[in-house]
Amino acid sequence: SWTAMIAAYAQHDRGKEALQLFEEMQMKGVTPDEISFTAILDACAKMAALAEGKLIHVLIVEKGFGSSIMLGNGLIHMYGKCGSLEDARMMFDLMPEKDVVSWSVMMSAYSQYGCGKEAVQLFQLMRLRGVMPNGMTFVSLLSACSHAGLVDDGHRHFVSMVKDFGMHPTVEHYACMIDLLG
Repeated sequence: SWTAMIAAYAQHDRGKEALQLFEEMQMKGVTPDEISFTAILDACAKMAALAEGKLIHVLIVEKGFGSSIMLGNGLIHMYGKCGSLEDARMMFDLMPEKDVVSWSVMMSAYSQYGCGKEAVQLFQLMRLRGVMPNGMTFVSLLSACSHAGLVDDGHRHFVSMVKDFGMHPTVEHYACMIDLLG
C-alpha cells in the first residue's frame, strides 16, 4: 500500500522519496489517512524539513484530522526535530486532549535543545493534570536534565521514578544518568 511504502522510506531515512510518493498518492486520488500522515510527518522530522512539515500540517487540518491526538503528537515531534520549539509548544498547547506521549514528546523536544528547566516545568504540570508518566517520559525528562546540566533535578527524578512510580530503570534511563553525572 501507499502508506506502507511511505513509512518504509521514512524509516530508512529516505525522506525525499517518501515525500514524492506522498504527492503521487494524492495525485492518483488516494486521500491520506491518519497513518499515512503519521508516516510523512516522521519523514519530515528525520529530514528536518520544516517547510514541508508545515504544508503537511495544513493538509491535516484541511482533511479534518486537526483534533487527532496521534497526529498532534506527530506534529509536536516534527516541529521539535526541525528546531521550531515555538511551533511545537503551540501545537501542544492547542491540543484539546493530550496523552502521555504528547507530554513526553514535548519534553523530548525541550531536551534536544537544552531547555531542561522547561522540560521539568512541563513534567510538573503533567503531574498536576493527573497524567501518569511512563518510561519514555522519564527518558525525555532525564535527558533534558542532562543536556541542561540540571544534575540535582535529574537525580531527584531518577529516584522518584523508582520510588514513587515503581518503575525499573532501563538501559536508556541509566545512559541518561551516566550523561548527567559525566
